[in-house]
Amino acid sequence: MGLFLNSNAPYEGYREILRDTYFVDKSYFLNELIPYFEKRNRYCCITRPRRFGKTVMANMVRAFFGKTDRKDGIFDALEIAKTQDYRTHLNRHDVIYIDFSKTPKNCKSYEQYIARIQDGIVKDLSEAYADFHLSEDESVWDALQIIYEKTENKFLFVMDEWDAVFHMPFVTAEEQREYLLFLKNMLKDQPYVEFAYMTGILPIAKYSGGSELNMFVEYDMVTSEKFSEYFGFSDDEVDRIYKIYQKETTGPKFSRDELRIWYDGYYTAKGIRLYNPRSVVLALTDNQLRNYWTSSGPYDELFYYIRNNVKDVRDDLALMVSGERVAAKTGEFSAISMEINSREQIYSAMVVYGIITSENGEVSIPNRELMDRFNELLLSKESLGYVYSLARKSEQMLQATLSGNTKVMEEILEFAHNTEAPILSYNNETELSAMVNLCYLSARNNYRVEREDKAGKGFVDFIFYPERKNEDCIILELKVDSTPEKAIAQIKEKNYALCFKGKLGESPEYTGRILAVGISYSKASKAHSCKIEVLNNF
Repeated sequence: MGLFLNSNAPYEGYREILRDTYFVDKSYFLNELIPYFEKRNRYCCITRPRRFGKTVMANMVRAFFGKTDRKDGIFDALEIAKTQDYRTHLNRHDVIYIDFSKTPKNCKSYEQYIARIQDGIVKDLSEAYADFHLSEDESVWDALQIIYEKTENKFLFVMDEWDAVFHMPFVTAEEQREYLLFLKNMLKDQPYVEFAYMTGILPIAKYSGGSELNMFVEYDMVTSEKFSEYFGFSDDEVDRIYKIYQKETTGPKFSRDELRIWYDGYYTAKGIRLYNPRSVVLALTDNQLRNYWTSSGPYDELFYYIRNNVKDVRDDLALMVSGERVAAKTGEFSAISMEINSREQIYSAMVVYGIITSENGEVSIPNRELMDRFNELLLSKESLGYVYSLARKSEQMLQATLSGNTKVMEEILEFAHNTEAPILSYNNETELSAMVNLCYLSARNNYRVEREDKAGKGFVDFIFYPERKNEDCIILELKVDSTPEKAIAQIKEKNYALCFKGKLGESPEYTGRILAVGISYSKASKAHSCKIEVLNNF
């Protein structure tokens, strides 16, 4: 067993996952890979956003197919054990496993980086086939070809984070092309390749200007239906592990619906909604709903492009942060990061990275976790113009609402109107809602803000659920060419306040004041009017 050839590290990694309280069995995926072994086109690339289980699946592929001296039968209780070919392939293959995100110690050049992989594989092969007297200077492909010619042995390649090299600061554009050539020489049309399985965030062939890696069949989350159920958690899977959470956790702190609000919202090509699996597991493990989204270079770069293309995306952001979907054409992300310079490219890249989601020709922010990241963006980027200005006013807007100061509220809304933002045409209540949402952006630090939420006898424009149950609750209704009094009358008539009062016979979950807030806009006078009324003081 070597560092690359039949390495035990992925095996141990997957065995650790199996022990997790919230393990989800995706092992049937292995059965779907087996037919590729007999196909001429035996090259498979699966791309998904970060934290969608790609490394777990890569470790599983190596742990199942690769030869090992472990005898603990870790797959015997899983779905794959029920299949016809289970014993035929279990630990019967020579696997070369490469994690392309790993670098040698103090790595400062592409030469050091690729030498670790090249020399490491040749060293493992030399030790496993000592009688062949392979030279240390042998290329990977020549060493493998020599072994194949003498033994007809084939190898299964499992490669994780194939695209990591494109975000390494020491790798030049020319060296990126050399890397593609390295992969081509090692894999393309080679008789010793039994199967090549590759994962990453970015589509493979899209980085290749020619035919270097065009042998791979690519499966992404947005356009490819195949394999869509194996990456991310479905509703049913989250249902199952949430029941475990309820049973195993002392004092569960959040509901199943809250878990959905925080981490759901991604879509597959089949139209299946998916959860971010890492965030779900961490929330259940920690017994806490919070933002587990971690920043990294590529994500920070995307926000850089947003900042430098504000004319293309600024108004869209205002709508998306308010919970709206935006019509947008998204294509295959085909540009190296520094070439992102159009609205379509920005959104295509953001979908690939999992920052937004796409469904039926529309893009949106998938969940509360990502919404928080966008809130941070809007509150920190002055280059976003009016969007930034309104976001910065939002704390003042919230405090004015809580204190009943409608004059200040109207002044802030007037300030919003005077920004001359295109979205302030207020052609419909959606646009008014987007602007009002920006004016209350900071409220999300202390409130769960829901749009078009079911309450009482209808759907209310905004409901502010306080994180602290003794804080003030807010029901906000909007009107165009009407009055705030009529907005409040609607709140009362449809009994929207029921959403805070709990079930019949039970003590109210929320004990603070319930504020009915009406905001209206007159197209004729271009004026906003506000009214606040306390509906109930428990």
